[in-house]
Amino acid sequence: MSYEVEIGLGKRGRKSMPLDAISIVPTRRTRDPEDVSLDWQIDAFKFSMPVIGAPMDSVMSPATAIQLGQLGGMGVLNLEGLWTRYADPQPVLEEIAVLQAQQFSPENTARLQELYSAPIQAELISARLEEIRDAGVVVAGALTPQRTQEFYKTVVDAGVDMFVIRGTTVSAQHVSETKESLDLKKFIYELDVPVIVGGVAGYTPALHLMRTGAAGVLVGFGGGASSTTRRALGIRVPMATAISDIAEARRDYMDESGGRYVHVIADGGLGTSGDIVKAIGMGADAVMLGTTLARAAEAPGKGWHWGLEAAHQDFPRGDRTHVGTVAPMDELLLGATNHTNGTANLMGALRRAMASTGYTDLKDFQKVEVQISPTYSG
Repeated sequence: MSYEVEIGLGKRGRKSMPLDAISIVPTRRTRDPEDVSLDWQIDAFKFSMPVIGAPMDSVMSPATAIQLGQLGGMGVLNLEGLWTRYADPQPVLEEIAVLQAQQFSPENTARLQELYSAPIQAELISARLEEIRDAGVVVAGALTPQRTQEFYKTVVDAGVDMFVIRGTTVSAQHVSETKESLDLKKFIYELDVPVIVGGVAGYTPALHLMRTGAAGVLVGFGGGASSTTRRALGIRVPMATAISDIAEARRDYMDESGGRYVHVIADGGLGTSGDIVKAIGMGADAVMLGTTLARAAEAPGKGWHWGLEAAHQDFPRGDRTHVGTVAPMDELLLGATNHTNGTANLMGALRRAMASTGYTDLKDFQKVEVQISPTYSG
Protein backbone atom coordinates (compact mmCIF):
# COMPACT_ATOMS: atom_id res chain seq x y z
CA MET A 1 0.00 0.00 0.00
CA SER A 2 1.40 3.42 -0.94
CA TYR A 3 1.10 6.30 1.51
CA GLU A 4 2.35 8.86 -0.99
CA VAL A 5 0.04 11.47 -2.45
CA GLU A 6 0.55 13.60 -5.50
CA ILE A 7 1.25 17.21 -4.58
CA GLY A 8 1.66 18.29 -8.17
CA LEU A 9 3.05 16.87 -11.39
CA GLY A 10 6.62 17.21 -10.22
CA LYS A 11 6.42 16.16 -6.58
CA ARG A 12 4.90 13.44 -4.44
CA GLY A 13 4.87 13.37 -0.64
CA ARG A 14 4.29 10.79 2.02
CA LYS A 15 1.19 11.26 4.15
CA SER A 16 2.02 11.55 7.84
CA MET A 17 0.10 11.99 11.10
CA PRO A 18 0.46 14.20 14.17
CA LEU A 19 -0.44 12.91 17.62
CA ASP A 20 -3.68 14.91 17.45
CA ALA A 21 -4.88 12.56 14.70
CA ILE A 22 -4.39 9.43 16.82
CA SER A 23 -6.88 7.82 19.17
CA ILE A 24 -6.06 5.00 21.58
CA VAL A 25 -8.51 2.09 21.30
CA PRO A 26 -9.69 0.12 24.38
CA THR A 27 -9.63 -3.67 24.18
CA ARG A 28 -11.80 -6.41 25.66
CA ARG A 29 -9.75 -6.42 28.87
CA THR A 30 -9.18 -3.74 31.50
CA ARG A 31 -6.81 -3.69 34.46
CA ASP A 32 -6.64 -2.17 37.90
CA PRO A 33 -4.47 0.98 37.66
CA GLU A 34 -2.59 -0.18 40.75
CA ASP A 35 -1.38 -3.19 38.77
CA VAL A 36 0.25 -0.99 36.12
CA SER A 37 4.03 -0.46 36.21
CA LEU A 38 5.60 2.64 34.71
CA ASP A 39 9.13 1.41 35.40
CA TRP A 40 11.68 2.23 32.73
CA GLN A 41 15.35 1.38 32.38
CA ILE A 42 18.01 2.73 30.04
CA ASP A 43 21.46 1.19 30.23
CA ALA A 44 22.10 0.46 33.92
CA PHE A 45 19.78 3.18 35.21
CA LYS A 46 16.28 2.39 36.45
CA PHE A 47 13.44 4.87 36.84
CA SER A 48 9.91 4.63 38.20
CA MET A 49 8.47 6.70 35.33
CA PRO A 50 9.46 7.24 31.68
CA VAL A 51 10.04 10.99 32.04
CA ILE A 52 13.12 13.00 31.12
CA GLY A 53 13.24 16.72 31.86
CA ALA A 54 14.21 18.66 28.74
CA PRO A 55 17.54 20.52 28.94
CA MET A 56 15.98 23.98 28.74
CA ASP A 57 16.66 26.82 31.17
CA SER A 58 12.94 27.45 31.71
CA VAL A 59 12.50 23.82 32.82
CA MET A 60 15.63 22.37 34.42
CA SER A 61 17.84 23.96 37.05
CA PRO A 62 20.08 21.88 39.31
CA ALA A 63 17.28 22.02 41.90
CA THR A 64 14.50 20.88 39.55
CA ALA A 65 16.75 18.19 38.03
CA ILE A 66 17.31 16.87 41.54
CA GLN A 67 13.58 17.06 42.33
CA LEU A 68 12.64 15.20 39.17
CA GLY A 69 15.23 12.54 39.96
CA GLN A 70 13.83 12.12 43.45
CA LEU A 71 10.32 11.74 42.02
CA GLY A 72 11.48 8.89 39.78
CA GLY A 73 12.45 10.53 36.48
CA MET A 74 15.65 12.00 35.09
CA GLY A 75 16.43 15.70 34.77
CA VAL A 76 18.87 16.85 32.09
CA LEU A 77 20.71 20.12 32.67
CA ASN A 78 21.45 22.39 29.72
CA LEU A 79 25.24 22.75 29.94
CA GLU A 80 25.19 25.71 27.52
CA GLY A 81 22.56 27.59 29.46
CA LEU A 82 22.43 30.27 32.10
CA TRP A 83 23.54 27.91 34.86
CA THR A 84 26.94 27.46 33.20
CA ARG A 85 27.34 31.09 32.07
CA TYR A 86 26.56 32.86 35.36
CA ALA A 87 27.66 32.03 38.89
CA ASP A 88 24.26 33.33 40.04
CA PRO A 89 21.71 33.10 37.22
CA GLN A 90 18.71 34.04 39.37
CA PRO A 91 18.78 37.77 38.49
CA VAL A 92 18.95 36.83 34.80
CA LEU A 93 16.00 34.45 35.12
CA GLU A 94 14.01 37.12 36.95
CA GLU A 95 14.76 39.62 34.18
CA ILE A 96 13.63 37.17 31.49
CA ALA A 97 10.40 36.58 33.41
CA VAL A 98 9.49 40.28 33.25
CA LEU A 99 10.35 40.98 29.62
CA GLN A 100 7.58 42.26 27.35
CA ALA A 101 4.49 40.11 27.67
CA GLN A 102 3.97 39.40 23.98
CA GLN A 103 5.27 36.11 22.63
CA PHE A 104 6.74 37.48 19.38
CA SER A 105 9.09 40.31 20.24
CA PRO A 106 12.35 41.19 18.44
CA GLU A 107 13.26 43.26 21.50
CA ASN A 108 12.92 40.22 23.77
CA THR A 109 14.97 38.14 21.36
CA ALA A 110 17.72 40.74 21.25
CA ARG A 111 17.92 40.75 25.06
CA LEU A 112 18.01 36.94 25.19
CA GLN A 113 20.86 36.99 22.68
CA GLU A 114 22.75 39.43 24.90
CA LEU A 115 22.19 37.36 28.04
CA TYR A 116 23.26 34.14 26.33
CA SER A 117 26.39 35.75 24.85
CA ALA A 118 28.15 35.43 28.22
CA PRO A 119 30.85 32.75 27.93
CA ILE A 120 30.29 29.18 29.12
CA GLN A 121 32.54 28.47 32.09
CA ALA A 122 33.96 24.96 32.43
CA GLU A 123 34.19 25.30 36.21
CA LEU A 124 30.47 26.03 36.40
CA ILE A 125 29.69 22.91 34.35
CA SER A 126 31.61 20.89 36.93
CA ALA A 127 30.00 22.65 39.89
CA ARG A 128 26.41 22.22 38.63
CA LEU A 129 26.86 18.52 37.85
CA GLU A 130 28.52 17.98 41.23
CA GLU A 131 25.52 19.61 42.93
CA ILE A 132 23.19 17.11 41.25
CA ARG A 133 25.49 14.19 42.04
CA ASP A 134 25.64 15.14 45.72
CA ALA A 135 21.83 14.72 45.87
CA GLY A 136 22.16 11.04 44.95
CA VAL A 137 20.20 11.08 41.69
CA VAL A 138 21.23 10.20 38.13
CA VAL A 139 23.40 12.98 36.71
CA ALA A 140 22.60 13.98 33.13
CA GLY A 141 23.80 16.94 31.09
CA ALA A 142 23.27 18.08 27.52
CA LEU A 143 25.39 19.79 24.90
CA THR A 144 24.61 20.65 21.30
CA PRO A 145 26.68 18.89 18.63
CA GLN A 146 28.49 22.18 17.98
CA ARG A 147 29.76 22.38 21.58
CA THR A 148 30.35 18.71 22.30
CA GLN A 149 34.00 18.59 21.19
CA GLU A 150 34.80 21.66 23.26
CA PHE A 151 33.28 20.62 26.59
CA TYR A 152 32.73 16.84 26.68
CA LYS A 153 35.91 16.15 28.66
CA THR A 154 34.78 18.60 31.35
CA VAL A 155 31.38 16.87 31.45
CA VAL A 156 32.82 13.38 31.70
CA ASP A 157 35.41 14.39 34.30
CA ALA A 158 32.60 15.86 36.40
CA GLY A 159 31.11 12.37 36.69
CA VAL A 160 28.05 12.57 34.45
CA ASP A 161 25.99 9.35 34.32
CA MET A 162 24.12 10.10 31.08
CA PHE A 163 25.40 12.30 28.25
CA VAL A 164 22.80 13.94 25.99
CA ILE A 165 23.66 15.42 22.58
CA ARG A 166 20.59 17.39 21.55
CA GLY A 167 20.01 19.63 18.57
CA THR A 168 17.26 20.63 16.18
CA THR A 169 18.42 17.97 13.73
CA VAL A 170 21.30 15.62 14.50
CA SER A 171 22.84 13.22 12.01
CA ALA A 172 25.40 10.47 12.32
CA GLN A 173 27.38 12.09 9.51
CA HIS A 174 27.74 15.87 9.46
CA VAL A 175 29.76 17.14 6.50
CA SER A 176 31.62 20.44 6.63
CA GLU A 177 34.34 21.82 4.38
CA THR A 178 35.47 24.41 6.94
CA LYS A 179 35.09 22.87 10.41
CA GLU A 180 36.11 19.65 12.11
CA SER A 181 33.01 17.48 12.33
CA LEU A 182 31.88 15.43 15.31
CA ASP A 183 32.27 11.75 14.46
CA LEU A 184 29.44 10.39 16.58
CA LYS A 185 30.35 6.73 16.17
CA LYS A 186 33.96 7.29 17.22
CA PHE A 187 32.93 9.68 19.98
CA ILE A 188 30.35 7.33 21.53
CA TYR A 189 32.66 4.32 21.20
CA GLU A 190 35.42 6.09 23.14
CA LEU A 191 33.08 7.47 25.82
CA ASP A 192 32.58 5.56 29.06
CA VAL A 193 29.01 6.76 29.64
CA PRO A 194 25.77 6.06 27.75
CA VAL A 195 24.72 8.69 25.22
CA ILE A 196 21.25 9.86 24.17
CA VAL A 197 21.29 11.71 20.85
CA GLY A 198 18.79 13.57 18.65
CA GLY A 199 16.58 15.07 17.33
CA VAL A 200 15.75 12.95 14.40
CA ALA A 201 12.46 12.38 12.64
CA GLY A 202 12.90 9.65 10.05
CA TYR A 203 13.66 5.94 9.70
CA THR A 204 16.97 6.20 7.85
CA PRO A 205 18.67 8.93 9.94
CA ALA A 206 17.48 7.21 13.13
CA LEU A 207 18.92 3.87 11.99
CA HIS A 208 22.27 5.55 11.34
CA LEU A 209 22.21 7.14 14.81
CA MET A 210 21.48 3.75 16.36
CA ARG A 211 24.52 2.33 14.58
CA THR A 212 26.74 4.88 16.34
CA GLY A 213 26.17 3.04 19.62
CA ALA A 214 23.74 5.51 21.18
CA ALA A 215 21.70 4.23 24.12
CA GLY A 216 18.72 6.35 23.12
CA VAL A 217 17.48 8.41 20.19
CA LEU A 218 15.42 11.60 20.58
CA VAL A 219 12.48 11.77 18.18
CA GLY A 220 11.38 15.23 17.11
CA PHE A 221 12.94 18.65 17.13
CA GLY A 222 12.36 19.57 20.79
CA GLY A 223 11.19 22.99 21.84
CA GLY A 224 7.50 22.24 21.38
CA ALA A 225 5.44 25.33 22.15
CA SER A 226 8.49 27.62 22.16
CA SER A 227 9.99 26.49 18.85
CA THR A 228 9.49 28.31 15.56
CA THR A 229 11.51 25.82 13.50
CA ARG A 230 8.46 24.93 11.40
CA ARG A 231 7.81 28.56 10.49
CA ALA A 232 11.45 29.61 10.17
CA LEU A 233 12.93 26.61 8.35
CA GLY A 234 9.91 24.78 7.00
CA ILE A 235 11.10 21.62 8.77
CA ARG A 236 8.51 19.45 10.49
CA VAL A 237 7.58 15.78 10.68
CA PRO A 238 4.34 15.03 12.55
CA MET A 239 5.16 13.15 15.75
CA ALA A 240 2.91 10.09 15.43
CA THR A 241 4.50 9.15 12.13
CA ALA A 242 8.00 10.04 13.31
CA ILE A 243 7.72 7.86 16.43
CA SER A 244 6.27 4.94 14.49
CA ASP A 245 8.97 5.14 11.81
CA ILE A 246 11.77 5.25 14.35
CA ALA A 247 10.23 2.45 16.43
CA GLU A 248 10.44 0.39 13.23
CA ALA A 249 14.09 1.39 12.84
CA ARG A 250 14.64 0.19 16.42
CA ARG A 251 13.16 -3.21 15.56
CA ASP A 252 15.23 -3.55 12.37
CA TYR A 253 18.38 -2.47 14.21
CA MET A 254 17.75 -5.14 16.85
CA ASP A 255 17.72 -7.75 14.08
CA GLU A 256 20.79 -6.24 12.45
CA SER A 257 22.82 -5.98 15.68
CA GLY A 258 21.85 -9.32 17.18
CA GLY A 259 19.51 -7.94 19.83
CA ARG A 260 20.86 -4.53 20.88
CA TYR A 261 17.94 -2.34 21.99
CA VAL A 262 18.06 1.44 21.46
CA HIS A 263 15.49 3.48 23.36
CA VAL A 264 13.15 5.76 21.42
CA ILE A 265 12.40 8.98 23.30
CA ALA A 266 9.69 11.36 22.07
CA ASP A 267 10.89 14.95 22.37
CA GLY A 268 8.67 17.94 21.62
CA GLY A 269 4.99 18.73 21.20
CA LEU A 270 3.87 16.74 24.27
CA GLY A 271 1.77 19.41 25.94
CA THR A 272 -0.78 17.21 27.75
CA SER A 273 -1.03 13.80 29.36
CA GLY A 274 -2.97 12.56 26.32
CA ASP A 275 -0.01 13.40 24.09
CA ILE A 276 2.27 11.39 26.38
CA VAL A 277 -0.10 8.42 26.30
CA LYS A 278 -0.23 8.47 22.50
CA ALA A 279 3.55 8.87 22.16
CA ILE A 280 4.11 5.70 24.21
CA GLY A 281 1.33 3.94 22.29
CA MET A 282 3.02 4.79 19.00
CA GLY A 283 6.23 3.11 20.16
CA ALA A 284 8.20 5.53 22.36
CA ASP A 285 9.98 4.09 25.41
CA ALA A 286 10.01 7.42 27.25
CA VAL A 287 9.24 11.10 26.78
CA MET A 288 11.35 14.23 27.14
CA LEU A 289 9.14 16.98 28.56
CA GLY A 290 9.61 20.71 28.19
CA THR A 291 6.35 22.65 28.12
CA THR A 292 4.57 20.33 30.55
CA LEU A 293 7.32 20.67 33.17
CA ALA A 294 7.72 24.41 32.53
CA ARG A 295 4.26 24.71 34.10
CA ALA A 296 5.56 23.42 37.46
CA ALA A 297 5.57 25.91 40.32
CA GLU A 298 9.29 25.25 40.84
CA ALA A 299 10.25 25.74 37.17
CA PRO A 300 13.00 28.37 36.71
CA GLY A 301 11.04 30.09 33.92
CA LYS A 302 8.29 31.24 36.33
CA GLY A 303 5.52 30.39 33.86
CA TRP A 304 7.54 31.34 30.76
CA HIS A 305 9.17 28.82 28.44
CA TRP A 306 12.03 29.13 25.94
CA GLY A 307 14.79 27.04 24.45
CA LEU A 308 18.42 27.64 23.59
CA GLU A 309 17.47 28.19 19.94
CA ALA A 310 15.50 31.31 20.98
CA ALA A 311 18.83 33.02 21.73
CA HIS A 312 20.78 31.80 18.70
CA GLN A 313 23.11 34.61 17.68
CA ASP A 314 22.62 34.31 13.91
CA PHE A 315 19.22 32.73 13.34
CA PRO A 316 16.94 32.56 16.39
CA ARG A 317 14.02 30.20 15.86
CA GLY A 318 12.13 30.20 19.10
CA ASP A 319 10.02 32.48 21.27
CA ARG A 320 9.70 33.04 24.97
CA THR A 321 6.21 31.57 25.38
CA HIS A 322 3.83 32.01 28.31
CA VAL A 323 2.69 28.58 29.52
CA GLY A 324 1.53 29.58 33.00
CA THR A 325 1.92 27.77 36.29
CA VAL A 326 -0.28 24.74 36.96
CA ALA A 327 0.91 22.97 40.10
CA PRO A 328 3.95 21.87 42.10
CA MET A 329 6.06 19.33 40.24
CA ASP A 330 4.97 16.37 42.37
CA GLU A 331 1.29 17.10 41.69
CA LEU A 332 1.97 17.85 38.05
CA LEU A 333 3.61 14.44 37.55
CA LEU A 334 2.04 12.17 40.17
CA GLY A 335 -1.15 13.85 41.39
CA ALA A 336 -3.60 13.94 42.95
CA THR A 337 -4.96 17.03 41.20
CA ASN A 338 -8.09 19.05 40.52
CA HIS A 339 -7.04 19.96 36.96
CA THR A 340 -9.16 18.30 34.29
CA ASN A 341 -7.36 19.33 31.08
CA GLY A 342 -4.42 16.92 31.01
CA THR A 343 -1.86 19.33 32.46
CA ALA A 344 -1.38 17.61 35.83
CA ASN A 345 -1.06 14.07 37.24
CA LEU A 346 0.58 13.13 33.95
CA MET A 347 1.73 9.73 35.15
CA GLY A 348 -1.65 9.02 36.71
CA ALA A 349 -3.18 9.60 33.30
CA LEU A 350 -0.69 7.28 31.61
CA ARG A 351 -1.31 4.61 34.23
CA ARG A 352 -5.09 4.89 33.83
CA ALA A 353 -4.90 4.81 30.02
CA MET A 354 -2.80 1.66 30.17
CA ALA A 355 -5.21 0.07 32.63
CA SER A 356 -8.20 1.03 30.50
CA THR A 357 -6.70 -0.76 27.51
CA GLY A 358 -5.56 -3.84 29.40
CA TYR A 359 -1.80 -3.28 29.63
CA THR A 360 0.39 -3.40 32.71
CA ASP A 361 3.83 -2.40 31.40
CA LEU A 362 5.18 0.14 28.94
CA LYS A 363 6.67 -2.30 26.43
CA ASP A 364 3.34 -4.07 25.99
CA PHE A 365 1.47 -0.78 25.74
CA GLN A 366 3.47 0.01 22.60
CA LYS A 367 1.30 -2.66 20.93
CA VAL A 368 -1.98 -0.91 21.75
CA GLU A 369 -4.46 -0.54 18.90
CA VAL A 370 -4.79 2.96 17.52
CA GLN A 371 -7.09 4.64 15.05
CA ILE A 372 -7.01 7.85 13.08
CA SER A 373 -9.56 10.19 14.59
CA PRO A 374 -12.56 10.92 12.33
CA THR A 375 -12.31 14.58 13.39
CA TYR A 376 -8.81 14.87 11.92
CA SER A 377 -8.98 16.90 8.71
CA GLY A 378 -5.39 16.43 7.53
